[in-house]
Parts: sequence; C-alpha cells; structure tokens
Amino acid sequence: MKNKKILYLLPVVMMSGMLTQSCKKLDQNAYSVVPIENFYKTPAEIAAGLAPAYSALTPLQTENVFQLNEASTDEMIIPTRGNDWYDGGSHVQLWQHTVDANNSNDNGGWQDLSNGITKCNFVISIINGLASKPSNAPALIAEISVLRDYYLFLMTDLYGNIPLVTTYSASASVAPVKRADVYAYLEKDLVENVPLLSADNATANPANYGHFNQWGGYMLLAKLYLNAQVYTGTAQWANALKYAQMVIDSKKYSLQPNFLDNFTYTNRGSVENIFTIPFNYPLIKGNVIQMYTLNYNNNLTFNLTNQPYNGFCAPRAFYKSFTDDDARKKMWLVGQQYTASGAPISGTVLSTYVNELSNPADSFKYAGARSVKYQPQPGTGSDGTSNDGVRFRLADAYMMAAEAQLHLGNVAGALVNVNLIRARAGVAPFATLTMDNLLAERGREFAWEGWRRNDLIRFEVATGTKYYTGPRTPGKVQDAADNHTFVFPIPQPQINTNPLLTQNPGY
Repeated sequence: MKNKKILYLLPVVMMSGMLTQSCKKLDQNAYSVVPIENFYKTPAEIAAGLAPAYSALTPLQTENVFQLNEASTDEMIIPTRGNDWYDGGSHVQLWQHTVDANNSNDNGGWQDLSNGITKCNFVISIINGLASKPSNAPALIAEISVLRDYYLFLMTDLYGNIPLVTTYSASASVAPVKRADVYAYLEKDLVENVPLLSADNATANPANYGHFNQWGGYMLLAKLYLNAQVYTGTAQWANALKYAQMVIDSKKYSLQPNFLDNFTYTNRGSVENIFTIPFNYPLIKGNVIQMYTLNYNNNLTFNLTNQPYNGFCAPRAFYKSFTDDDARKKMWLVGQQYTASGAPISGTVLSTYVNELSNPADSFKYAGARSVKYQPQPGTGSDGTSNDGVRFRLADAYMMAAEAQLHLGNVAGALVNVNLIRARAGVAPFATLTMDNLLAERGREFAWEGWRRNDLIRFEVATGTKYYTGPRTPGKVQDAADNHTFVFPIPQPQINTNPLLTQNPGY
C-alpha cells in the first residue's frame, strides 16, 4: 500500500484571529492526524500549520537567550541569595564574562534557537511538499523564512560561526559557517523575502498579530545592517538608516503615549509594538518574568497565586541612570513593599544596592531594584502571564535611525529622533548627542527587552570604549584584551553531538 504523507496537528488557540501553538515540541499532544494533501485549505488550517515555527519563540522571552543577552550586561544581574539562584554558578558566569562551554544557559540558548530553526525548516518542507499548494504559498514560505532569519540572527549574534541549516533534511552533523557568511545569507534572504510579506499591521488585519509582516522584517534587516561592523568588519550605517526610516515612514505605527502601556497584560492594543511573542494565560504560558524578578513577598503586592522566585534585579548604577522625572523609572520596584490593599509588608524593603554576587544573609534577599516593566497580572503565578513579549517596536526604529545618522554625521537628525523618545518619557531633550548618551538612552528605553548585550558590543566595536568588556560593580573585572567574550562558547554538549563544530577562540 502506498504511504501517505501525514501532518500531525498540535493544540492551538484562536486569539484575535491568530492561531498560536501552546506547546513546545512537535511530537507533543497531537489531537488529530490529517493527510497533508487535505490540509492548508482554509485560513485556520494555514495558521495552525505555521504555529510550530512561531511556538519556538516562547522560551526566548525569559529563558536562556534572554538571560545570555541581559545578565551579561550592565542592566541585569542574577545574584546568589543563600542557595537560591546558584545553579552551578551559571548566572555569576554571565555577569563576570567567565562563561564556559558547560554553562547551562549557554547550551540552552543554542538548543532554543536551533529548535526554532528546525521548526521553520519543517514547516517550509511541508508547504513545499504539498501536491496542491495554497495560492499564497510563496508568501507563507517567505514569512517562515524571515522567522528563520530571526532565529539565525540571534544565534550568530550569540555564538559567531554557526551551522547554517536551511533544509529540514539536513544531516545532524553540519559544519559551521563563518559569521560573515551567515550575515551575507541573511541579507540576501531578507531583501528577497520581506517584500513578499503582508504590509498590513495588526490593526488593519488582526490575523497578522504575532506574525512577521513587512515592517517586522524591515526592523530585522535594519538591525542586521546596524551590526554589520561587528559581524563583517564593515559598517553599513546608510543601509541601517534606510530600513529603519522605511518603518517610520510607513506610518503603520506610532509611539504609544504611555510608555508602559506597551508591556501591560493587555498590551495587544499597543499602537507601537511591531512584532511580539503572544502569551495568553492560561492558554499560552511562558512569560514568567514577574516570577523571576519579584521578591518572594510580592505575591501579596500583586495578588499572585505563587511566591515569586526573587532572582533578576537591576544593578544600582543602571537604576540610578533614570532620573526621578523619567516616566520609565516606574518600571522599577524599590523601597517599602505593600499588599494589594495598601498595607506595608513587614520587613520587605527593596534596596537599590547590589554590592556582591553572593550572600547568605537574609538582608540580601531584598537587594536590587525589581522590574515591573511587564505589568504583573493578578491571579497568575508560575505558569506566566498574558503580557505579550515585545520583540520590535517603533521606538527602536527611531533609535536605530538616530544611531546611524550620528555615525553618518547628521547629528541634528539624530537628535530629533532621540528627543522624540525622551519627550514621551517626560524628560528634557538632549541639547547635543554623543555616543555615550545615545547608548545610555537605549538602555533606559529598552531595558530588559533583550538588546543590551548587542548594543554594548556594537558601540564598543564602533568607538573602542569598553562598554561591554569593561569592569563593573560588583565583582566584574576587565575582560581579556582579545575580546573573545564578544561571543559565547560553543556549548560542549553540542560539540559532543556534532564533531564538525569548532570551539570559539579563547574558550
């Protein structure tokens, strides 16, 4: 008997016209089995067919990739409080830039991004294999190709030379490709595919919410060009400006009047957010930032169903970079803590000081400003919240444009773009713009959105100032002069699996 190709469908939930898979592995919880030739016939089937590629974004919001990109920088630290958050020293290694090839976050980041790439290749292979393809098959393939480019971008940014896997049937052992060649592939693929995506935003077409559209694709292309000097040795400021300006000039998005409204647990209505990772507790779980950062007793503050884990916090120097009149300072929780009804929580006073990496004292449980940028959601706990994870928003288009303009000598134009962002925050405009205050402004605007490591390295490469590799309090010394810490080590478990991988220099 002739074998039929079978597509295993996963549980999906309809949210504002979008179907999004709620689990992480392709082989989990299949609810039906459909011959491929009978699938991809309706909009709902098409959305469900794309869902596995998008579901792999879920862990990027708070887990390994996020922690690699934030806890290695000046804006987030994960101290060891007694026995809590030691985790084999993995988090301290991130802060001190002493990550080794057996670091759990390092290996987890590689796995999470590889999983996303594999799922994209799987979905593309299914569509290509259909005997009767939907009329919009080229657009669907282009969309998932751009999503794959996003995973590849994050992976080469973290690890440098990586396997460039663009087919589902690729061998398990694939030799790495030089970072400059990954860059060239991404540039070509994005230039070809982004124009094929929908030009509608989620307001015009709610079914586009959580999907890559043209404007999300152009944000990724602008980000790629912005980092060209890091990846290839040759800056591409004019191209970065071109694509950031295309997003601005599209008028598809505008700055949300209240900065923090971009991050509420009802932030689906933001007019600024361009590309997000949808969450919808209890159907789509995984945005657990409130659990990772808040103090144990803050469950009483926000009526949470579980005690938070008392981990992530902001170093004092970063917290102090926000002036009192800056609306963005409200993203930090410090001082005496209160119950939801306004009563003081006994003994719970959050200090801005984090003067050491480890301390068993009870007082250290309250060290560090905690983030409420993503508004805590009452009635939720360890499974996560409904806050959609923000990947790209219009403010970053303005700030990328400003950075490119500054490098190109258009200081006046750059100042206009940065001061738009400062005006929204309620702070006085800059009279002049330097690389230092531009980088500081990026920190305040995009704190804990997963871009700080990328920013610090890019500014260091462009200027020579030790923004990323320099010493920091507490307990981080100057990195080695070879700057090998600009990338993380290739995880040893991955080398054990794929002997064609070679370790990055310095590790």
